[in-house]
Amino acid sequence: MIVLGLIAGAVARLVVPGRDPMSIPATILLGVVGSFIGGLLGYVLFGHDLSEGALQPSGIIGSIIGAIAALLIWRAVQSRGHSRTHARH
Repeated sequence: MIVLGLIAGAVARLVVPGRDPMSIPATILLGVVGSFIGGLLGYVLFGHDLSEGALQPSGIIGSIIGAIAALLIWRAVQSRGHSRTHARH
């Protein structure tokens, strides 16, 4: 899971343009979170592995797609918080 997380997180960081100052453990965490997001998307969209439930890891493609989604969500949350702190000053 750690190796898959590293690969998925690294590919997501390469695919999504922009600067992401993340450490290697943060990149692994991004990939692992992406794997579960990919598993959830597979469950919701395709009914894949209904017997395993919604919270499940996915394969490499699902992990990369999920990691991209997680990275985009993270950036949106970061920019929203950043704009709020600047608006207060």
